Amino acid sequence: MVTDQLKDGYDVVVVGGGAAGLSGGLVLGRARRSVAVIDAGEPRNAPADGVHGLFAREGVSPLELLERGRAEVRQYGGHVVSGSVETVDRADDGFVVTLGDGRTVRARRLLVTSGLVDELPDIPGLRERWGRDLVHCPYCHGWEVRDRAIGVLGSGPMSLHQVSLFRQWSDDVTFFLNGLPPLTEEQAEELAARGIRVVTGEVAGVEVTDDHISGVRMSDGTVVARAVLAVSSRHVARTGFLAALGLTPVEHPTGMGEHIPADPTGRTNVPGVWVAGNVTDIGAQVGAAAAAAVMAAATINMDLIGEETRLAVEAYRELRSDSAGVSSP
Repeated sequence: MVTDQLKDGYDVVVVGGGAAGLSGGLVLGRARRSVAVIDAGEPRNAPADGVHGLFAREGVSPLELLERGRAEVRQYGGHVVSGSVETVDRADDGFVVTLGDGRTVRARRLLVTSGLVDELPDIPGLRERWGRDLVHCPYCHGWEVRDRAIGVLGSGPMSLHQVSLFRQWSDDVTFFLNGLPPLTEEQAEELAARGIRVVTGEVAGVEVTDDHISGVRMSDGTVVARAVLAVSSRHVARTGFLAALGLTPVEHPTGMGEHIPADPTGRTNVPGVWVAGNVTDIGAQVGAAAAAAVMAAATINMDLIGEETRLAVEAYRELRSDSAGVSSP
């Protein structure tokens, strides 16, 4: 990734250069704010073949989308800097951001778009298939796996919802309970009515043939043929660098992981810090994450305008006071 030289300070530092971070940086640049987007180069959707459900960019490569976004931020004077943020500390009326290589930069405001990490069940073979034939979101991948033999691995509170969704894209869906509590009579009836097979027992691994998933291996050695697997990962926010500010993630209401709570504009309970994208909205797709960052960036700009107006009024009043105290000759 081409990187810009980091200046000493900016109006806004954006931590994370995915769809949310670049959208925020673009809006701030167009608002004539000095802005740096700092990105570690580890996009969550890098293994995917394309971004789906994004208006006018359907199927675009995730890496191509990011490259386009970086160029657009730079077009309006923003900097895109390669690096990982280690810590953020309060300093005077803003923040000091420290990178992993020791570089530091000051920021008046902070927009955190660092995203999340997907924690998968501890089953051999899953991580290697992630983003290929191991998927999680039917709206992101359902069309691409339509009419195939889909298995849904039970992993948490949203698994039953997930298996019901994937049935929309295929009439050959199997639900592997994989240690989840037994289904209620009503749940079992609903799945049976839609032709969804339920397999009890623990999943031991994934069978792969010719670089494609071919089945699910159970703990008793049985192999259930499947071509695609879906799983609800646990979402862990990438926010360790915010600890010094007292901003820590909390459990998400869905029980699927953790997030940083914020108001509808992305404003957190720490003055001067906004969040956008999956770090706060764990289910947001690319378009939603970008839209949230646009709102956050506009709100940050207004917040800065308010501060600048207050300082200008104070200076104006002081100037008038000084002028009034000078006697005429």
